[in-house]
Amino acid sequence: MTFTVGISRDFLDPSGKNVWGDIGLDGLDEAGLEWEYMADSAEELTPEQLERYDAILYAAPAVTAASFEGVANPPLILARFGVGFDAVDLAACSRAGTVATITPDGARGPVATATLSMLLSVFHNTVMKDRLVREESWDLRESFMGTGLTGKTIGFLGVGNTGGELIRLLQPFNVRCVGHDPFCPPERASELGVELMQLEDVAAGCDALIVMAVLTEQTHHIINATILEKMKPTAVVINMARGPIINEQDLIHALSQGVIAGAGLDVFEHEPVANELLGMENVTLSPHCLSWTDEMSLGNGSSCVRAIVNVAAGRVPDFVINRDVLESSAFTDRLTLLAASGL
Repeated sequence: MTFTVGISRDFLDPSGKNVWGDIGLDGLDEAGLEWEYMADSAEELTPEQLERYDAILYAAPAVTAASFEGVANPPLILARFGVGFDAVDLAACSRAGTVATITPDGARGPVATATLSMLLSVFHNTVMKDRLVREESWDLRESFMGTGLTGKTIGFLGVGNTGGELIRLLQPFNVRCVGHDPFCPPERASELGVELMQLEDVAAGCDALIVMAVLTEQTHHIINATILEKMKPTAVVINMARGPIINEQDLIHALSQGVIAGAGLDVFEHEPVANELLGMENVTLSPHCLSWTDEMSLGNGSSCVRAIVNVAAGRVPDFVINRDVLESSAFTDRLTLLAASGL
């Protein structure tokens, strides 16, 4: 009995080199699993691709109901290289008996570090100071004084795994952490040292509001004019999560009218971004890749590989996002067969 893994082609550049470097694929070899890069790239996984493989490790493609149309033997697992799953139709995966996983263990540290980098860059006006040197405008240095992080109040929308890691990274700066997260147990908040409160109160009291939530119907545009207008005029917004969590036009208005002092954005409502944000001096921008490092490559890839190897051995993987599939015979029966095969 063979178990074949397909790797989405968006990992490769035109020359066939993996642009992410080492993503831990040797773990598939060590487990005796066959694997290959898919022949074709697509914006969403196709039925032909799903029919061919027992497992798929992918990054960019979406997973839709159409991906499963006519597929008689769908993969047992779709392992996403990353933590976002707003482009994954979880119900379609569950109907097919396919488990969907993400990689919070691989992304947690790199995203937290990147968020701290963005926060410091915004507070210190790093982009504008770089420009002063390149434009030989040293006489304007006094116009771009920075803001110190020590002792500030940092607000969080979302206090999950990555938010918790960032709170730990912030400890040497003696900051006060406040947050809004209806899913964070009080005991965990106490352990992390974050004060939970309503979002309006977080916005009103913080010097930086950091978005680290998952994009859902409930969080879509949750940061809007009402929230922004409660913030201090010296405060900044950092978004390293998903663009549509912030109403971008409301943010642009707040930035242009001095409602808040600045923003650091790695994500946008529509990507690539093409609006007034590009011309604003009080905004630091990154093209949805600030956390992309060798650490993240190996962490995310290894997490995907572990999930796939577990399934190939008949075990339930970690970080399943469509938990209902674990009660589906379409999944459990096939998993039992794999466990009995001793792959």
